[in-house]
Amino acid sequence: MPLFLLLGAPLLAAVIALMRSRYARLTGQVSVWLSLVPIGAAGYLWREVNRGAPVSAAGDLVRADALSVVLISCVSIVAALAAWLGPGWWGREDLRDYQIRRFVIFSNLFTLTMLAAVVSNNVGLMWVAIEATTIVSAVLIPLRLGKSSVEASWKYLLIGSVGIALAFIGTVLAYFDFVQRAGATTQALNWTVLVTAAPHLHPDVMRLAFVFLLVGYGTKAGLAPMHTWLPDAHSEAPAPLSAMMSGVLLAVALYAIMRWKTVVDLALGTPFTNRLLIGLGLFSLVIAAFSLVTQRNYKRMLAYSSIEHTGLTCLGLAFGPLGVFAALLHLVNHSLVKSTMFLLSGRLHERYGTTNLAAVTGLLRTMPWTGALFAAGMLAVIGLPPFGLFISEFALLRAGFATGHRLLAVVMLALLVLVFVSLLTHLNRMLYGAGVEGLRRGEDHAGALVPLALCLAVIVALGLVIPAPFWRLLTMGAAVVTR
Repeated sequence: MPLFLLLGAPLLAAVIALMRSRYARLTGQVSVWLSLVPIGAAGYLWREVNRGAPVSAAGDLVRADALSVVLISCVSIVAALAAWLGPGWWGREDLRDYQIRRFVIFSNLFTLTMLAAVVSNNVGLMWVAIEATTIVSAVLIPLRLGKSSVEASWKYLLIGSVGIALAFIGTVLAYFDFVQRAGATTQALNWTVLVTAAPHLHPDVMRLAFVFLLVGYGTKAGLAPMHTWLPDAHSEAPAPLSAMMSGVLLAVALYAIMRWKTVVDLALGTPFTNRLLIGLGLFSLVIAAFSLVTQRNYKRMLAYSSIEHTGLTCLGLAFGPLGVFAALLHLVNHSLVKSTMFLLSGRLHERYGTTNLAAVTGLLRTMPWTGALFAAGMLAVIGLPPFGLFISEFALLRAGFATGHRLLAVVMLALLVLVFVSLLTHLNRMLYGAGVEGLRRGEDHAGALVPLALCLAVIVALGLVIPAPFWRLLTMGAAVVTR
């Protein structure tokens, strides 16, 4: 039942918005209340999984273990934030009713496809769900029609589809290898079946399959050099969509990589997958760090920061059990912080009317509460204490040293320092100064800031102590990947 509630709530919200075309804002408010249902379902699944047993339904096609619950929790919370701060609840004078309705329909379908991806035990259905995320989110990028937004949408659609096609090739290769070894079966693509059969799969086939899978899902995750769609899409998309794409879509793609890494590691051992993850993770970190130095657009700045954190997560996955634990902790921290930052950037864009960094000055005077939260969020993004990303980045570095990757850990630290200096410099220019002449001061819809402040409070709490149930969930999730 909780798994069906998890998937049914966003589907119901989309159907209601599709049917009630004359009441776009009312359907947006209904969507906000329904967005709380997946959070409740995630809490129930968390409790059951912490007791030691995965939850399954529909003949084991739908299944939630500890790794799934980590992603379910992130997707549910970020989707609720996006619904709360989206145009459906507060209303937007610059958006027509059909635009609000389109946002409500496709944002809920986006949530549905991401949740479906992380609860699908069948890796074929997982591939279908991740492909569907591309289609439904691409519709929302040009919510405000313009040449640049349509171009960004098409670029995202084309690059994402090519990437997911490569992941399909990898999935097919693994499937045919399994069928040759074990014979045709209706559950050949179930992850639990693949894990059991993995030690008997052909090593060369699995090497080739993982290359396709890593490049394919890595494209969706924003790993360099397949990252080029990400800054364009994030700079043009509505802020709530950017929050969902950066906060959890990248994490869902990484989830698919983790699932396949488990299978391939059982067939080949860990060195092969670890080398590939280190290569792409480090390259992503380098590209992001140097791109942030010269960045002139604050939404693109946040997008390149997401590439940086995706690279860090990939490196963690290659650093053994301790590194996987740190990577999952980092993934959760990043989901909450980056979604908050993109939602705050939407408020900046509404007031300043631009995403140009040079045009945003005197933020603390113009929008004191938004400016304060934006500053706190940026300090969290760059990994300062007492925020949770400091702990997860420290744990990633510790795992690197512990697994003998000392030089790599030193390079990581140097790049993190470069990111720190770049983002702090940009933040300083935005916060201070006389402000833009003639720009109205004060906050609009200050109540919308409450859940964002709560998210940052959670990140501070995770920087001070990790509660025992959360620690247990992450430990069990890491054990799923490193079995």
